[in-house]
Amino acid sequence: MRSTILVAVTMGVIGFLPAQRSDKPVQTFGYEIVRSYPHDRQAFTQGLVYRDGVFYEGTGLNGRSSIRKVKVETGEVLQIHSLDERYFGEGITEWRGSLVQLTYKAEIGFVYDLASFKQVRTFAYRGEGWGLTHDGTRLIMSDGSPQLRYIDPETLKETKRLTVRQDGRPVENLNELEYVNGEIYANLWTTERIVKISPADGRVTGVVDLSGLLSASERSTTDVLNGIAYDAAGGRLFVTGKLWPRVFQIKLVPRAVRPAGA
Repeated sequence: MRSTILVAVTMGVIGFLPAQRSDKPVQTFGYEIVRSYPHDRQAFTQGLVYRDGVFYEGTGLNGRSSIRKVKVETGEVLQIHSLDERYFGEGITEWRGSLVQLTYKAEIGFVYDLASFKQVRTFAYRGEGWGLTHDGTRLIMSDGSPQLRYIDPETLKETKRLTVRQDGRPVENLNELEYVNGEIYANLWTTERIVKISPADGRVTGVVDLSGLLSASERSTTDVLNGIAYDAAGGRLFVTGKLWPRVFQIKLVPRAVRPAGA
């Protein structure tokens, strides 16, 4: 993955911003499984959203990419729209009656009517598309780098970037995103960890260790942890992964606070 250097332009002067270390502690979390639900083992999960009692799921891989409406309790696919095989589907988010989906390397995004899955719009961006969420005002997109892109949901143009750091160091491989109670949650690609990010300054405020969700035998036939959905009304947090047999409803369990830099 490429690394990103943040360049500041202030009063006509271009310079590199020094990494800022924080003396604020990073909270670590384990988890408790509240419940698990069936999940399609053929779904290469790229994005997961909970809305109005159902999951909306975006899947990837060329020739297998889709958007889906899924029954939470059974994993039944209630509705599906498949992408053209040239597109590798990536993250999704729901925005005011629409479903927005990224693609991996095609530099194009799709907007669908949430009810019919009819494509109503496309938009362009530079580079790769990974994860997508929103904060109620702007879309937030990841591209595998330490930077999150903020996108105006009406014009679908980028408006700013936020560099994510833990203990002053940029955090690579930010993947699937979910906005939860004023913080951005992000899967770290190839790991079984989620980081909690402050949208005010990009600082990682918490790290969630989700190792052990699957048994060793299940893990041998699956891909990475990827997929975070939040039921704001019910306070329920869901996670899954690519080709995973289950979606887990979990409760975060705080561990000892780790001092910054430790």
